[in-house]
Amino acid sequence: MSALKSLSRAMLFALLRDRTASFFTLIFPLMFLLLFGALFQNDSVSRSHVLQVGDVAVLDDLSADERRGLSEALNLEHVADRDEALSRVSDGGADAVVWEEGNGTVELRYSAADPARSGAVQGLVQSLVQSANVAATGEPPAFELATDQVEDRSIKAIQFLAPGLLGWAIAMGAAFMSAFTLVSWRKKRILRRLWLAPISPATVISARVGVSLGMALLQMALFIGIATIPFYGLQLTGFWWLAIPLVASGTLAFMSLGLLIGAWAKTDEAANAALQLVIMPMAFLSGSFFPLDGVPGWVAAISNAMPLKHLNQAMQDVLTRGEGWGAALPVIGGLLLFTAVVTAISARLFRWDDA
Repeated sequence: MSALKSLSRAMLFALLRDRTASFFTLIFPLMFLLLFGALFQNDSVSRSHVLQVGDVAVLDDLSADERRGLSEALNLEHVADRDEALSRVSDGGADAVVWEEGNGTVELRYSAADPARSGAVQGLVQSLVQSANVAATGEPPAFELATDQVEDRSIKAIQFLAPGLLGWAIAMGAAFMSAFTLVSWRKKRILRRLWLAPISPATVISARVGVSLGMALLQMALFIGIATIPFYGLQLTGFWWLAIPLVASGTLAFMSLGLLIGAWAKTDEAANAALQLVIMPMAFLSGSFFPLDGVPGWVAAISNAMPLKHLNQAMQDVLTRGEGWGAALPVIGGLLLFTAVVTAISARLFRWDDA
């Protein structure tokens, strides 16, 4: 136990003294959270700017409540000259222009520069025209559409970003720390000295695992602490604490991946190149930075084969979606199995020195 404490303390102090390692392990992932959380804090769709020329009955006859509701989607501006209005739309100064002909035809001209926005304007104006037609007949509509969203109305972008970025931070920190430690200790012949010292390999491994787990839990505390401040507004569910075993199992899984790369690489440069080649594409293909909805089938198949995808998914489930053990346990088991398999491969490639 004394040897374990001494080794753990030495490893921790070595990490903290290495400013580069500390920066990329703790500060660098947090910078992404701070930046993305601020950029996507207000993810509401901006209103479309529509110019109204003269009187348009379907707009002018709206009640006060209907007009307030319409103002949430459209910013209506009254103009007198139609040619001027069309010119402004053509130049990008407005999204659409609407006017009414003498025969009751509502004319809408829109800019095709933003298909999503122009489609929304067309749909809204078409809905207003249809409602006016129904009202003119004096008969109630035969059918009515009722819509609502499935997700909780409190969901914000931070609900997706925080778990995904935390998963990426755990993967990067655990893999880089274990790979560079192994390569550095082999080059400095520290591994050989430990081999000859009266310390069991289990003690060395336990110290390394303990330090990595401690750093991962510190990362989790920092991420959740920052993301839950009112400015970012992360809303945790009642099962958020299940993220702790998920973080622990994810740390072990990516430590084993780092050990595999560290056992293969002979230099820091080779280890860094291999880690970047594995971790960064995995982060993008695992939904750490953006959702993967609608990706091609072959991309989804590759993503499902990556441990980080399942770690991110489970972290979102327990932190923000209210899922419990049913979402966490299969992922924990899969990550531990991944750890066992990759560690066994790493043991076959392991060498005490470069000789």
